[in-house]
Amino acid sequence: AFSIFFNEVEVAGIAVDSKVSSQPVGEETFKGAENRVLELIVRNEEERLNANFFVGIEGGIIELFSRWFVFGVMCIMDERGMKSYGCTPFFELPSCITEELLRGIELGDVMDDLTGEEGTKQKQGAIGYFTRGVMDRKQYYIDGLIVALIPFLNRDLYLQSQSR
Repeated sequence: AFSIFFNEVEVAGIAVDSKVSSQPVGEETFKGAENRVLELIVRNEEERLNANFFVGIEGGIIELFSRWFVFGVMCIMDERGMKSYGCTPFFELPSCITEELLRGIELGDVMDDLTGEEGTKQKQGAIGYFTRGVMDRKQYYIDGLIVALIPFLNRDLYLQSQSR
């Protein structure tokens, strides 16, 4: 997503704790993504990584219109402290899966049981399974990152609205 808009992009994946439940619900998903960003900023300072952007990604579920949906949240913060959020597309879950998630079981584990495979969330993800491979986890998150970058691409408009 960053390489679409910026030249010479270097990405380093660093696992950090979201400090939220293993299966976030609602706004907790946003908090988990933000917590990951804040932890990356600490790591950046400690390890002198000289990063310009920090990205936290968290997957969660949310209830809307008496139905449960899966979505991913992306929180991006730059070295100057500007912060933005974006989301993946939402997709509805069948109630048999929602029941497991509301008991605290992570979607990846539920999908592993459903598919009989291991590591589903690192591969196609639930989105790949439910779309029959038309959309995979990587593309699902790229779209969320693109929309999370909007304030950085239109910095003047967003800084102007924050000063009001």
